[in-house]
Amino acid sequence: MTVRKTVLPSGLRIVTEEVAGVRSAAFGIWVNVGSRDESPATAGASHFLEHLLFKGTKTRSALDISSAIEAVGGEMNAFTGKEYTCFYARVIDTDLPLAIDVISELITSSLVNKEDVDAERKVVLEEISMRDDDPSDLIHDLFAETYYGDTQLGRPILGSVKSIKGMSRATVFNYYKKRYQPSDLVIAVAGNLKHKKVVELVSRAMARDGFLDVPQSGYEIRQSAHVKIPAKARVGLLNRKTEQAHLFLGMESVARDDHRRFAMSVLSAALGGGMSSRLFQEIREKRGLAYSVYSYAQQFAGSGVIGFYAGCNPTKARDVVSIIRDVLHDVAHNGLTHEEVLRAQGAVKGTLVLSQEDTGSRMSRIGKSELVYGENLGFDQILKEISNVTNEQIRAVASEFLTKSPTLAVVGPYKSGSIFEKVLT
Repeated sequence: MTVRKTVLPSGLRIVTEEVAGVRSAAFGIWVNVGSRDESPATAGASHFLEHLLFKGTKTRSALDISSAIEAVGGEMNAFTGKEYTCFYARVIDTDLPLAIDVISELITSSLVNKEDVDAERKVVLEEISMRDDDPSDLIHDLFAETYYGDTQLGRPILGSVKSIKGMSRATVFNYYKKRYQPSDLVIAVAGNLKHKKVVELVSRAMARDGFLDVPQSGYEIRQSAHVKIPAKARVGLLNRKTEQAHLFLGMESVARDDHRRFAMSVLSAALGGGMSSRLFQEIREKRGLAYSVYSYAQQFAGSGVIGFYAGCNPTKARDVVSIIRDVLHDVAHNGLTHEEVLRAQGAVKGTLVLSQEDTGSRMSRIGKSELVYGENLGFDQILKEISNVTNEQIRAVASEFLTKSPTLAVVGPYKSGSIFEKVLT
């Protein structure tokens, strides 16, 4: 499979991957803006805007937008992250021109009417309430807030009730016009397609309302910025009368442009990536202390985190944290067994390969890679990098990062986080 790239004079990038033998195509527009780009006053603006761009354009109402894709059996959605936003549709290959036309119009010609802002404000507030009612979701925002503090990476993607209520139509519309520029966008398409034809369709669709009529421009990759992180252990507690205590323990990890991210992904998988992982075996299989146990490594420009989640009986939470700490200490000082490394490598590679059966996942891979790296590492090269991770590399990243000062987020029926402080030191 070949990934091809065209850069228009405006700085708009178009990347495609032709997939033989499929009858679908996935189209996505990746925008180089997320919650990391917001001020305290505009916290949640990126996500709020994601909602609002579906509310209507100069030629299509909200119903026209949704029914256009659903009428051909397609699916359409969007999501917002800390550093990017993505709008996408997946359709039968013959309907790709329609998907390109509809999604492109959201970007170039949305109205962001005041009445829509006021109506969608209520929807976003309901989404915040839904997040607050789900401790297993809320725990991740609590961890980010505790770890990064009141910073752009620490604030929730959804924003706060205060910031959403206080955001005017003018604020959101100006944010849209400033941040949604051709040089900030990557168009990614995967499936049964021809690159040249996609470039023609995208060039025509994105030219609406003079969107591409900007001075000839290049594009910029988000630069790594210094991120202040805790120098000593911290506990973030949200006192809730829950049946389970929800725990997330994390510490500093590698940033996005660090080549050791491949070793870190294998380490994360070995520690909490599945039923055979070290933490799953120790916490659930051997002791029956939790139902859900997992880990993940997350990278940003200039920062990264590796973290571990468990949900357990509140009376056992301190024991679970202690077990996580013991496992991390053991791996940091003794490494993983050869069998654990091989198993984790196989799990990471298998997950990647299986995801490539879906055109939507392919589109996401090439779009995100182009946006954050400015290039696409070949899929075979990615698999090779994972295969080449050695026991010594695992031991090196484990000894460097698993010994960092931990941050613990807890949602549960506790009046004080002091009961956890001793097991963090």
